[in-house]
Amino acid sequence: MAKTPDKQDRQETEPPYEPSSLHESSKSTHLPTDKVVFGVSAALVVAFIIWGVAATDSLSETASTVLGKVIEGGGWAFVLTASAFVVFALWLAFSRYGKIPLGQDEEQPEFKAISWIAMMFSAGMGIGLMFYGVGEPLSHYMTPPPGTAEAETPAALETAMSTTLFHWTLHPWAIYAVVGLAIAYGTFRKGRPQLISSAFIPLFGRKRAEGAFGRAVDILAIFATLFGSAASLGLGALQIGAGLTEGGFMNSVGTSLLVVIIVVLTIAFIASAVSGVSKGIQALSNINMVLAGVLALVVFVGGPTILILDLLPTMIGDYFANLSEMAARTAATGGDATAAWLSGWTIFYWAWWISWTPFVGMFIARISRGRTIRQFVAGVMLIPSTVSLIWFAIFGGAAIQAQRNGSDLADRAIEGQLFGLLDTLPLGAVLGVIAMLLVAIFFVSGADAASIVMGTLSQRGTIHPSRGVVVFWGAVMGAIAAIMLLVGDGGGDALSGIQNITIIMALPFMLVMVLMCVALVKDLRHDPLIRRDIRAIEAIEAAVDFGRENYGDDFFMPVKPVDDADQVGREVPNGNGNSNGTKPEAAEKAAKAES
Repeated sequence: MAKTPDKQDRQETEPPYEPSSLHESSKSTHLPTDKVVFGVSAALVVAFIIWGVAATDSLSETASTVLGKVIEGGGWAFVLTASAFVVFALWLAFSRYGKIPLGQDEEQPEFKAISWIAMMFSAGMGIGLMFYGVGEPLSHYMTPPPGTAEAETPAALETAMSTTLFHWTLHPWAIYAVVGLAIAYGTFRKGRPQLISSAFIPLFGRKRAEGAFGRAVDILAIFATLFGSAASLGLGALQIGAGLTEGGFMNSVGTSLLVVIIVVLTIAFIASAVSGVSKGIQALSNINMVLAGVLALVVFVGGPTILILDLLPTMIGDYFANLSEMAARTAATGGDATAAWLSGWTIFYWAWWISWTPFVGMFIARISRGRTIRQFVAGVMLIPSTVSLIWFAIFGGAAIQAQRNGSDLADRAIEGQLFGLLDTLPLGAVLGVIAMLLVAIFFVSGADAASIVMGTLSQRGTIHPSRGVVVFWGAVMGAIAAIMLLVGDGGGDALSGIQNITIIMALPFMLVMVLMCVALVKDLRHDPLIRRDIRAIEAIEAAVDFGRENYGDDFFMPVKPVDDADQVGREVPNGNGNSNGTKPEAAEKAAKAES
């Protein structure tokens, strides 16, 4: 009786995972701290803090000068690569690589879909949506992009909403997806450390990726994460302060109170971070989803409901109708006015998202184990984009309608515009408290995820960094946010300064991301699933060629076990006597003629 090759026989013909002990790094609870990465990063951070305190004007002037050169000379690169990342991510999802799992072949997702989405969304854009949910659509309505529409007109409304979607949907999440995929694939599929540098093993080899080049990449990733997260913490603190003022809890909010807010929330997110992803961040993210849903529902029902419903299809249509124009807009199309607008919005956003990719990309990689590449791209790009669409339709539409009705929302500082909108609704004071609580939880959930990521980068890619390292980075992050507020006396100058630095950090990391795309494709081409598919296609083609050469068109190809399991993996000669990569006996039996 013919012997059917068992699973072990089949696996021996397939390319092995690397290393042979798959997921070795993920099984280790803690790995030693990389003294070079941690030491250099910590020293540079301390030097920056000293510079900011001792020579504030020098820091501000230097950052502004470098930022101007980056935007002037590299603005085109941000515009081009951001769209390229969207195309790349979608191509991966729809290509044959989309079925590759981010883990072993039969591995199931680690987190349920709702928790996965909640954690991903909270880490990626939580405070940003709260801060800009009202402010950006209203700003574009009052001052549309140059050459697009006249202010405060129906055309300006369409332009405002489509431009906002452009900045907050497919492009930013594609940027996150590129880094997240490279890290998740390398960590959970190939068994490599969860480090940015590990993504370059296919290009430069393990020795270089783990050497000086790799450490430099990981240090850069820590800095980008640290300053990008600190800027978002500053935004959150300013908005909470504005909520206290708008709600009548304080007559005014000074720098000292903002620092106290940061200190309290820093203690909270450090406590959450040391509890681990599965406990702290997951619980906070789920609470976020509920509170955000309640706030959005109240504004939807109490605000201009029909206008909001009308906006949903209009925004989608305008977004895709204007996508090519928005994606191609550079200083060449509109002179100085367009250049100034781009530097304040599109180029700033693309650089801002790129500066967040080490943090958000590594975090969504950490929570995406077991999902396929297609599921990953669909979840990371489409679901948050849909939520952003609904969020901006509700808050942006309500704000613009309130402005049309005579409200003075546009005259307020951007951090106070959300609370000004809530004041126009019933129970505005209660809604303001909910909004402040939501900002605080977004603050905590985003910051503790960032501190865990920096701990991972500092400890050779360990999935569970030690508490001491996590606490250190969390405290430093809060300290930088507080110092920048002190430097700017609680105003926008401090945040502008730290945002300038994150944009500067984004330029070299943009180049890193381009190389990551190349390395990822090289990795995927040699994935076991892809190589098995290639061998299967070659086997079928060889069997068909064999049948035609020997039997014409009068043959069929049954699937049967070989007589000897040792035949598995052998090659069959084609009609010219050359090897074509198929089993000889199997091909001959599969191509028997039928009388």
